Amino acid sequence: MKIFKFFQYAYLLFAIIFLYDVISKYIESSTIEYTSLLLAGAAVFMFFFRKRFNKKFENKGDNK
Repeated sequence: MKIFKFFQYAYLLFAIIFLYDVISKYIESSTIEYTSLLLAGAAVFMFFFRKRFNKKFENKGDNK
């Protein structure tokens, strides 16, 4: 189940990449890339969603 924890942190990596894209495009052309900003928000949401889901899954296995 350790592979699920790896993917959980991969979402944070994608969020950082998308935020870097937003900042670099804003510095270059003073326009905000809403698509990348939305994807960064979705990646952060998925990180917390997966973290909560993995915790529930681990707790379910401990009860047996």
